[in-house]
This record gives sequence, C-alpha cells and structure tokens, in this order.
Amino acid sequence: MSTDMWPIVHRERAALLADLKTLPDTSAWDLPSLCAGWTIRDTLAHMTATATTTPPGFVAGLAKARFSFSRFVQAGIARERGADAQETLSRFEAAIGLTSAPPGPETSWLGEVIIHAEDIRRPLSIEHDYDAGALVAVADFYKNSNTLIGAKSRIADMSLHATDAAWSHGSGARVEGPILALVMAMTGRKAFLDDLTGAGVETLRSRG
Repeated sequence: MSTDMWPIVHRERAALLADLKTLPDTSAWDLPSLCAGWTIRDTLAHMTATATTTPPGFVAGLAKARFSFSRFVQAGIARERGADAQETLSRFEAAIGLTSAPPGPETSWLGEVIIHAEDIRRPLSIEHDYDAGALVAVADFYKNSNTLIGAKSRIADMSLHATDAAWSHGSGARVEGPILALVMAMTGRKAFLDDLTGAGVETLRSRG
C-alpha cells in the first residue's frame, strides 16, 4: 500500500475504535451489520483479521481452509472474536497501527476499512465524516472492479454523480447523492440507496 494511504487507514481504524468504545449497551455487538450473516462483533473481528494478515499468512490460511475463501474468512473471524466483545475490541485496538495486508490492489484495503466501518456504524446510527479524497479513491477503484464485490457490473449502464465531491462516472440512468452513499451502494449495501436519488436507484436495488 502506498505510504500516503496508511495514515488514512490508521486514522479510520482509530475513529471506529473511539466510536465503539462509547457503546452503552453490550447487546449492540450482536446486532446485524450490513454484511449479510455477520453481527457488529463479527465484522470488527473480520477487520482485525484482515489487518493482521500478511501475504504469506494469506496463502497459508487459504491452504488450511482447503482453498475456500469463505472458510478462510470465517476462520479469521473466529480467531479474532475472542472470548467476549471487550476482547474483540481489544484485538482490534492492537491492530490499528499495523501496515500488513493480504495480497491485492492497495486501494482495496483502504476500501475495506471504510466500507466495513460503515457496515458497523450504519446499524448503530453513528455518523462519521470520512476523508473526501479517500472516498474518491475508493470510488475510482470499485467502479472498475468485479472482484468479490461485483461493483463494476452493479453500476453498468448508469451515470453516477456525487453531490458533495468532484466525482462522476459512467453514462445511462442517473444516480446521485453523497460520495459515501455511492461507494456503499456500488458495493451492494442497499441501506444506502435511501440516500440516493435518480432513475437508476431502483435498478441498483434490483441488482443486489
């Protein structure tokens, strides 16, 4: 990852940690996140697992999971959940300053932090202001990528326009709104479609 991206990643991890330390009710950890089948606690454990994985560790872990990416991810969550929510949070705190990542495009790990942070914050009704340049970089990455998330196919034949940043992409049915909502909708988070307007919103909804 480019050296200028790591400070943003570290800052976003730290901001999420600060938000989660203020949770008044421990039952909030068991609420569903925006990741299907994952709780808030699961999603944070996944973020820790990603932050602590090196390229060699990724290869070894994938082999141990018999080359099933799904089993590999679930093993990481199980490893980093810990005994209770406080341990899950402590493990994440210990990983905040790490600069390791699995193999992959560097911007994908910036996107990983932003998207999963919102997967956690949105169900908890926690608002956060992200670095605008980081959001644009992530939007530019996902608009051309179908790997795992399928964003490129999801926004095909659409014209996306950010209302709070100098960013637009594509042609076709118009979709406009905050750059964060566009990024989250591109990655399949339907909860953010209510923040968007335009003729293409329902098409996005139907594409999952």
